[in-house]
Amino acid sequence: MTYKIKFGTDGWRGVIAEDYTFDNVRRAAQGYAGYMLEKGNAGKWIVVGHDKRFASENFAAAVAEVLAGNGFHVWLTDSATPTPVIAFAVVNKKAAGAVNITASHNPPADNGFKVRNETGGAIDPDGLNRIEALIPASVADVKRLDIKSAGDRIVKFDAHTPYIEHIQKLIDLQPLKDAGLTVLVDCMWGNGAGYFPRLLTGGKTRVIEIHNERNPTFPEMKRPEPIQPNIDVGLAETVKQKADVLLILDGDADRCGIGDENGQFINQLRVYALLAYYLLEMRGERGDIVKTLSTTNMLNKLGELYGVPVHETGVGFKYVAPKMTETNALIGGEESGGYAFRGNVPERDGILAGLYMLDFMVRTGKKPTELLSMLFEKVGGEYFYDRVDSPFSGDRASREKTILDAKPATLGGLKVTELITVDGFQFRLEDGGWMLIRFSGTEPILRVYCETRHKDKVQGILQDGLKVAGIK
Repeated sequence: MTYKIKFGTDGWRGVIAEDYTFDNVRRAAQGYAGYMLEKGNAGKWIVVGHDKRFASENFAAAVAEVLAGNGFHVWLTDSATPTPVIAFAVVNKKAAGAVNITASHNPPADNGFKVRNETGGAIDPDGLNRIEALIPASVADVKRLDIKSAGDRIVKFDAHTPYIEHIQKLIDLQPLKDAGLTVLVDCMWGNGAGYFPRLLTGGKTRVIEIHNERNPTFPEMKRPEPIQPNIDVGLAETVKQKADVLLILDGDADRCGIGDENGQFINQLRVYALLAYYLLEMRGERGDIVKTLSTTNMLNKLGELYGVPVHETGVGFKYVAPKMTETNALIGGEESGGYAFRGNVPERDGILAGLYMLDFMVRTGKKPTELLSMLFEKVGGEYFYDRVDSPFSGDRASREKTILDAKPATLGGLKVTELITVDGFQFRLEDGGWMLIRFSGTEPILRVYCETRHKDKVQGILQDGLKVAGIK
């Protein structure tokens, strides 16, 4: 029986050598090639890049061969390259799109296949459905041109230097170099290694990297995802090194986590609000804000205070990126710690997010805890968030029916005021908070998230959410 390749929240992901095989990667590449041909891109250039997972460079070469076999020219990165750098290369090279071999934050055994359009941003759900439909059932139907005989159809290139030059136009790095900060960077064994030292050398600021080599087993963490417990080593090292801040990049460096000067994690929702506040207040910029349903209502409050529209989308940059392009948004982001910015490509960029956070600190002369105090004062108090993930048995459809039939009157003692089903099941609460139940687009996991103004109700809301989903 032919393995069916499905694109989830951000691309197709699978277990290496089980379902993520060379044959299946070539089939996926053929589907993408067919889609790009339908879009009128015959003969154009496409960027292909990869991360540091097991055999990623070999899978990327296989993709390049398929694209060349379908008449495209390929810019193939000469080394492991962050996702935002690959996205920028699409625009810089005036390419028609990109394929990125990465499983981002997934467990070590996985790898993945991301696709991008001519903006460097994610392809919308309709486009992904079309790619899936064009994936051949057999690798025998895949067109290939061997890389050794491809000649100038496949060209290796340095994507890093043009990206560095681009970043220097978006932010003045000299004040950051001169600030005398101690910045700890947890690279999570991923593609972001070397970027902050390269960007911030030449002044009093000191950058210390950890987990900055290639190791596809990702020791000292369950997976390269910038949340606890994966970042506990980095948080402890922050205290040991007396660092002013911890910047955490996930495996492909499109996501950024933050630890404060006390070695405490600042959750992703608070980081998103801080970045939006920085752009609106410190830089005086104005523009739409794009947020997924699973991120903070502090953004809605900031939108009211600064008079900018806030758009809510489904979860994943396949929704966020098209909306950012449509509205020329100032910032777009999601609960996972991925943030994109106007002036850059409509793609999550953990490197730029980290630099903006440093700039916020330098402009205000404040530590991360003090920046949070500024934010809470601006939005009228603290917002509290947490998430719990649970494997589930049975089919998804019956689980969804269980959720719809539950009709809870309260969650964690707070009255339910509305149910939103744009993406998953979001229960709006009387305090302006929410609880969201949704299924992972990349793993067989059910996620329950919540945000509330009441710290003491967070865990109760999450436990009630699990009960609503039929998880005991």
